[in-house]
Amino acid sequence: MGKSSHIAFDLGAESGRTLLGTLEDGKLSVREVNRFPNKMIQVSGHLHWNAFELFEHMKAGMAKCAGEDVKSVGVDTWGVDFALLDKQGNVLGLPFSYRDHRTDGAVDSFLTKIQREKLHVLTGLQILWVNTVYQLEAMVRDKSPLLQIASDLLFMPDFFHYLMTGIKKTEFSFATTSQLYNPNTRAWCPEVFEALGLPVSLMQEIIPPSTVVGPLLGHVAKETGLGEIPVVAVATHDTGSAVAAVPATGDDWAFISSGTWSIVGVLTDKPVTNEISLAGNFSNEGASGGNIRLLKNINALWLLQQCRRSWSPDGSLSYDEIRAMAELATGLTAFVDPDFAGFANPADMPTAICEFCRSTGQKVPSTKSEIARVVMESIALKYRSVVDKLRVMHGKPINRVHVMGGGTRNELLNQFAADAMGLPVLTGPLEATAIGNLLLQAKALGYVKSDEEIREVVRNSFEVKTYEPSGSAEWARAYERFKEIEGKGV
Repeated sequence: MGKSSHIAFDLGAESGRTLLGTLEDGKLSVREVNRFPNKMIQVSGHLHWNAFELFEHMKAGMAKCAGEDVKSVGVDTWGVDFALLDKQGNVLGLPFSYRDHRTDGAVDSFLTKIQREKLHVLTGLQILWVNTVYQLEAMVRDKSPLLQIASDLLFMPDFFHYLMTGIKKTEFSFATTSQLYNPNTRAWCPEVFEALGLPVSLMQEIIPPSTVVGPLLGHVAKETGLGEIPVVAVATHDTGSAVAAVPATGDDWAFISSGTWSIVGVLTDKPVTNEISLAGNFSNEGASGGNIRLLKNINALWLLQQCRRSWSPDGSLSYDEIRAMAELATGLTAFVDPDFAGFANPADMPTAICEFCRSTGQKVPSTKSEIARVVMESIALKYRSVVDKLRVMHGKPINRVHVMGGGTRNELLNQFAADAMGLPVLTGPLEATAIGNLLLQAKALGYVKSDEEIREVVRNSFEVKTYEPSGSAEWARAYERFKEIEGKGV
């Protein structure tokens, strides 16, 4: 295992980061090079991502690493969103954000074309309004002129690979998030494209994680000073890279990638599609080793982020202050289901939370402290609900839960999670997504040999903190109450 340095771009729905990682003597050190905002912008009444501004930040990050003997570059992003190109390779406008309201009603209209049960068996995914298939359904329904001239669909990491290399490919883990892919046949799903009335030729060849896409284009190589180094398709869906960096041993664990969304899941050898996965709205998504992440997406810390936006438009109220406020509030008084459709993008999140509590006959929180506590306790109880179902579907014990990502900073939520699930919660590493990205690049170039070796490097390199469950009977009673309101709301 020789020394190697790699650049990871980790792009989330709130911000992006450039990180430089150096692997030496079985340990990885990581340095943040630059951090930049990723804000949805409104154009003609629709929400878009300013992808070209993001790419300028990415190039600036690369330029800051010139002279570091960088061996490769890798990109991971949030899921489902995409750009369209015409036959000449021109970009057809800014990519839409999955939170744009153009998808309103798209789930219902598409499910008239393929029944829910059949769609779940074909694609293995949960029915989630953000999925690529419903974004395309909305465009078909609205007769978008973009589809008439589009030649290629590139998911967000594919798009940045294209800007870097001029090459169009799609990586396995990202393809599986779209609901356009069949995890059983390991190919694009023709039945879905037939239902949409779109050609499968829109899509790209699917490549496995840790595949070299190609070298940096000459002008990018020159502008950044890196030379024509390889661009590696890591597990380009951010959760795929994060799970690659879980510092676990054995197979009796679950993971939570905790950020704007919380993704709760386990690793399996093959897709699971049955009555439980359908009723529980679970997904089968690709993992870095070519296996499957059986999981559920929870619209979790988004609720807290939007409360903060309402309470503090200028951003002066910090998350640490919100957590401190929540700690002082009385616990386990009321709960919300984070996946309630009304929390997707309400005009005012605190009002939406209070209305949910009122409509379900619970005590209505009246202060910021009480609302914040309701949100965090509800997220923890939702974790319990998902883990209970995973244990049944997976058929194996779950004895501990690894939490990665930005949510590892939220010590109160992590303790709530341990208490609610009755399991030890191990947090770290904080930058799991970028770490997985970096080490999957190293794997592509032969500096590490396997996903097991990646986990060993992570264990050797980063601290893990453990939260033990309190064993409180109050949480068990709270869970019974939570199940009564789960799936409800006005």
